[in-house]
Amino acid sequence: MADPGAAGATRRRRATFAAGRGGSLVPMNGASAAACPSADTAGHSGDTPGQKHGSPESARVNSKSDKHKRRSDKPSDMLSCHKTQESLLSSASGYNNYRGVLNWCVVMLILSNARLFLENLLRHGILVDPIQVVSLFLKDPYSWPAACVVIVCNLFIMVALYTERQLSKGSFSELVGLTIHCINLTVILTFPVAVVLIVPSVTPVGGTFALGIYTMLFLKLYSYRDVNMWCRDLSRAKAKKLSRSLSCPAVQSGDGSKVCYPGNLTIKDMYYFALAPTLCYELNFPRSPKIRMGFLLRRLVEMLFFTQLLVALTQQWMIPIIQSSMKPLEDMDLSRMMERLLRLAVPNHLLWLMFFYWFFHSSLNFTAELLRFGDRQFYKDWWNAETVTYFWQNWNIPVHKWCLRHFYKPLLRRGFSKIVSQSAVFFLSAFFHEYLVSIPLRMFRLWAFMGMMAQLPLAWFVSNFLHGNYGNAAVWISLIVGQPFAVLMYVHDYYVLHYRQDMD
Repeated sequence: MADPGAAGATRRRRATFAAGRGGSLVPMNGASAAACPSADTAGHSGDTPGQKHGSPESARVNSKSDKHKRRSDKPSDMLSCHKTQESLLSSASGYNNYRGVLNWCVVMLILSNARLFLENLLRHGILVDPIQVVSLFLKDPYSWPAACVVIVCNLFIMVALYTERQLSKGSFSELVGLTIHCINLTVILTFPVAVVLIVPSVTPVGGTFALGIYTMLFLKLYSYRDVNMWCRDLSRAKAKKLSRSLSCPAVQSGDGSKVCYPGNLTIKDMYYFALAPTLCYELNFPRSPKIRMGFLLRRLVEMLFFTQLLVALTQQWMIPIIQSSMKPLEDMDLSRMMERLLRLAVPNHLLWLMFFYWFFHSSLNFTAELLRFGDRQFYKDWWNAETVTYFWQNWNIPVHKWCLRHFYKPLLRRGFSKIVSQSAVFFLSAFFHEYLVSIPLRMFRLWAFMGMMAQLPLAWFVSNFLHGNYGNAAVWISLIVGQPFAVLMYVHDYYVLHYRQDMD
């Protein structure tokens, strides 16, 4: 027979567990759980021995039971399922997560371009020819005129350094130094032009490369002359005991050393500036602590890859479209011309984007890492530009810094208005665009010059009438459509000037 005492203890334990299970129930009289602390405490004490209080398992069980209770405690949810709300695509909804739509656009872009690429292969075959690329740089493998022109630029660098050294010693007056610098800068711009126009073996690609090097050298030496002149002025002010704070600025470099004028007038300093990825001179450039070999190799691989890709896409995609556009341009068939322009817009724009990444990110970062150059801001978020002015201020930071420091602000200090100064900056940019295109092609059509000057009324129109996304769309349209139009104009004129005469 069972012990009556043991049976009573069992009944008490069962009653205790039953009370523990029942303590977690919500009172039927509508009272909150906070009003029943004893029940809540009993519920927690009823955890199974294998689960600690607050463990993830108990939390999941409690959350599931809470969700079930919330569903069961709201019978009104069974009677109504609607509430006042806006559709997601309505502007009043405030919804802005379109990541899936962006992914869809990328997928559609890849598929559409894959179809165009396959159609191009079926129609034209494989047109990529590395030997033809080499011939763009060299007509005669034993004659390298463009490379020789680039080597000669060392002479102009030494003339600028010698002049500044003599000015720091007082051997040259400011007027004599200014005269020598003006002659030196003028010859820098005219010497490669004379070589390209006189020497027939200079190819358009080689001429563009040489003129690009000389254009950068012109801007660098102009900045070099300005900064050293400012340092001389500050040194004279210091000599007059105005303040020690007016001495020539010196910034802490990466190795802890500082250079002050005229200690910067050395060959090492001059050639570091000539090779550095900047157009604005400083006595002490910010320096990175060391060369990161992994970063350097990644940029090098990107440079090689995008070089091959740019050449291949130009031969396979761009050239057939340009060749098929000659007859509509000759016949002045407007509908066919528009169709060819739109066909050329997509590959031209993709090549331009690849060139931007290759030059402003891969190449300039490679050079900066090799020289431990610290300032790596070669571009900003120009793709978000809502005005034309913002785009030109942020897509090419080295040129923008030079224009702001050595051209725009000096004009303002001399009393010119902002409108006149901005127009002068666009005029200077238009000149160099035409300089880099017309001279290598040996023809002067002013398409690039007019395209740059047309940015002034376009910038005024976009900034005054288009805002936000509409302004950003206008900037993208000007980039996508404007560039291929100029390309077609130059290619057509070059074709008429050379190949039609040969056929006649």
